Amino acid sequence: MTNEASIAALLKSFRSTSRFIITSHARPDGDAVGSVLAMAEILEQLGCKTQIVLADPPPCIYESLPGVANIRVASTAGELGVPVIVLECDSTERTGLKDLNDRFLINVDHHASGRHYADINWIDEHACAVAEMVYSIAVAAEVEITASMATCLYAAVLSDTGSFTYPTTSATTFKLAHDLAAHGASPSQIARNLYFTNPESKIRLLAVALSNMQCEGPVAWSWVTDAEMERAGASAEDCEGIVNYLIGISGVESAVFLREVSPGGEFRLSIRSKGRVDVARIAESLGGGGHRSASGCTLDGPLAVATERILNQLRDGLC
Repeated sequence: MTNEASIAALLKSFRSTSRFIITSHARPDGDAVGSVLAMAEILEQLGCKTQIVLADPPPCIYESLPGVANIRVASTAGELGVPVIVLECDSTERTGLKDLNDRFLINVDHHASGRHYADINWIDEHACAVAEMVYSIAVAAEVEITASMATCLYAAVLSDTGSFTYPTTSATTFKLAHDLAAHGASPSQIARNLYFTNPESKIRLLAVALSNMQCEGPVAWSWVTDAEMERAGASAEDCEGIVNYLIGISGVESAVFLREVSPGGEFRLSIRSKGRVDVARIAESLGGGGHRSASGCTLDGPLAVATERILNQLRDGLC
């Protein structure tokens, strides 16, 4: 279906149902948090009751977003029979919620790895963020673009475009940013909240990761172990963004950051590319997914095995 037809199908569902649960992927990022908050406001303006449920709490840098206190953190979506809107998530498993089977599902996603697993699916891999798609829904629904909605969507776009550096950034992205600012989003304040409110533990962990950094021609990688995270007093969310320091090295075309999830067990990978390597394809082949230039997956350890496995893929991608 075209984007217009997909939006029409969504609005038909919204106007025929009075209650919705809204969720996104586990370990939510800025696009997930900002988009679920904005979607809830759209639905409430349409007369629907909503409940936002995430498997993990929003990272602290998003705590200032309007409505974030309304997010419920749980392992289940809750009341059976209520339709669930899943944003920015290529499978129900990635939500971390255990009770999504046999529900009416609406799937809105922009990942290249997006799948048609729901009753209604709208996947637009050309969108810079799911927030762009949510904004299109708001415009089509003719709801008021409030300052709170604009703030949530701007934060989502800013974070999911890598501060307007990823290849999906286009003239449309900047028009969207302009429109959101015109509706009350404060670009400078949102940027300060996202980039200048990091906990001390994140900076300590960054120092560890940079000391572990390795470079091999156009490939860079680093890692942190569970023990290193414990010594830094760090949490999983403190790992967000570390890979961007690696891909920012001159001459590096692809980079990966590995975080030990359990001692001697799994490693969570954040993979980046400057364009030559399609890391979405690599991540998908390893059971993950994402975008051409920013993806992720999980690999079994130990560290040396997981590292060599992903490095071989990145080297092959550069051939």
